[in-house]
Amino acid sequence: MGGCVSTSSRSTCSSRSNGEMASPPCMGIGFCGQKRTKRTYSERHVALQHLPTIPNRVFMNGKSRTSCIFTQQGRKGINQDAMVVWEDFMEEDMTFCGVFDGHGPYGHLVARKVRDVLPVKLQSFLHSCNSKQNESGLTCFNGNARKTDAGNCEDDDTAEDKLNSLWREAFLKSYKAMDKELRSHPHLDCFCSGSTAVTIIKQGLNLFMGYIGDSRAVLGSKDGNDSMVATQLSVDMKPDLPREAERIKRCKGRVFALQDEPEVHRVWLPFDDAPGLAMARAFGDFCLKEYGVISIPEFSHRVLTERDQFIVLASDGVWDVLSNEEVVEIVASAPSRASAARIVVDSAAREWKLKYPTSKMDDCAVVCLFLDGKMDSESDYEEQGFSSATLQSNHSGNALESDDGQRAEPSLQRNFTVRSSEENDNYGKIPIESEGNGEPVAAEDQDWSGLEGVTRVNSLVQLPRFSEERPVL
Repeated sequence: MGGCVSTSSRSTCSSRSNGEMASPPCMGIGFCGQKRTKRTYSERHVALQHLPTIPNRVFMNGKSRTSCIFTQQGRKGINQDAMVVWEDFMEEDMTFCGVFDGHGPYGHLVARKVRDVLPVKLQSFLHSCNSKQNESGLTCFNGNARKTDAGNCEDDDTAEDKLNSLWREAFLKSYKAMDKELRSHPHLDCFCSGSTAVTIIKQGLNLFMGYIGDSRAVLGSKDGNDSMVATQLSVDMKPDLPREAERIKRCKGRVFALQDEPEVHRVWLPFDDAPGLAMARAFGDFCLKEYGVISIPEFSHRVLTERDQFIVLASDGVWDVLSNEEVVEIVASAPSRASAARIVVDSAAREWKLKYPTSKMDDCAVVCLFLDGKMDSESDYEEQGFSSATLQSNHSGNALESDDGQRAEPSLQRNFTVRSSEENDNYGKIPIESEGNGEPVAAEDQDWSGLEGVTRVNSLVQLPRFSEERPVL
């Protein structure tokens, strides 16, 4: 949540739609060049121009075959968080999940645009990479394959390195294309608005992940004693991380914290104390793109094991008040899997009220992906207050949006950033963390967030925020 300053050029975003399933038995990226009985990729790509109608794609409060998702508006205005789960993503054993946290006056539109368009671009680049794979003769990578023959370890490592390189290239290119589309879109101003992104693709036992900003991914696993363990899979991309700060300063941007919030490092223009962006990587925020803020994602690949139970993606509204371990315990102990995401959000809301009663609760969005592919029965789900109709319902308090994120013009509301002295006393220290290199964060470094629970304002500039309470005069 938050904003950005601007008096000059504008840029922004755009929406598209896209495709979904295919079912070859062996897959590296996309398809294996085998004969398909269903429509071709290009045919599906053209046909799928209305994302909300795509089967097995959930983007509002509800559940899918293997996941549940839930978002709740905070106390800062319109809900700027977005989320999506897309099963049968290019093939039957592939699932895409993402959480996107917008900031700035148009942050809600940016987050929704990224939610809709980024998976489509990723599909396109994965398809392109798969074509290169087939041309180079690289063997298809089965999502459930394991190395068993010691004599072939070197060949397996080489093939896996090549495969990782192709997946990395697909993530990098799709993120770059997404930011380019935001910059050139004629109707959405992303000059001082933007969004985080944490995105994963699960294919069999393989987990591929790309992320920017401070939305987080956490893995819940069982240890040898069958106790739940939390492993942080992503790194919160803060401006004070050494490599991030070095790049920003090299590009003439400035990184420092204000006197009244010494633990929150922000990015500032070289010539003005604005906008004070509290992250080093984001989509949009073009006022800072020349000064070190980038949209290049961190990429990682992980092979899942039978001890891995679920993955939680969430925006910082959750992580500011709940630790990784607390979230994993909440999900593991939920009365039903379908209710897990909602219970995490409810728990975060309670913690905001208890720990920071004078702060404005941030928006919260949670995706819980269960790795064994099982969910509750429909009757269990309805007992939790949902029904199958919730797959396309909106429980976040926002009006329904059109396919391209456009909507009736809402009224304006100020985004206040003033805090009381009592709140300032609550700020905690942020441990210095090593740079994200695609590896999971060490256990002792997992339990930190940018503000130790205090309301996150991702930009200090008090620009208007949208509200839907009354129409614009």
